[in-house]
Amino acid sequence: MSSESIDRTPAVRLGSVLLAIEAVAVVVLAGWQVVELVTSEPASIATSIALVVMTLVAAFALFAFARGVWGGRSWGRSGGIVAQVLIFAVALGSVQGGAGHWGIAALLAAPAVLTFVVLILASRPAGPGTSPR
Repeated sequence: MSSESIDRTPAVRLGSVLLAIEAVAVVVLAGWQVVELVTSEPASIATSIALVVMTLVAAFALFAFARGVWGGRSWGRSGGIVAQVLIFAVALGSVQGGAGHWGIAALLAAPAVLTFVVLILASRPAGPGTSPR
């Protein structure tokens, strides 16, 4: 399927852009983690490096989902939706415990909810011959 034949609705465009922005934010987070790793004394260097690597994997996945949504691929929307649910779960977890902070939760949850809704709106009807039996 060529890029010219894809019907990019406003929801598809916005969903792709929001996922790409999230991916950039996660790359910035990974950079911050590297700075913290270098400038402070971590309890475990191996764990800190693993966290940076997993953060970069998450950023790569978000970029892939953004590209998938842009290309009209259902796996891009599905992956993006799952990512938003996970981000929302992290937001909920950030208000629990003694160090809980509602501001951090709102900064995580608001874009996740917005992107979730946009990705749901970006869905398209199934093609001919794909109806359930």
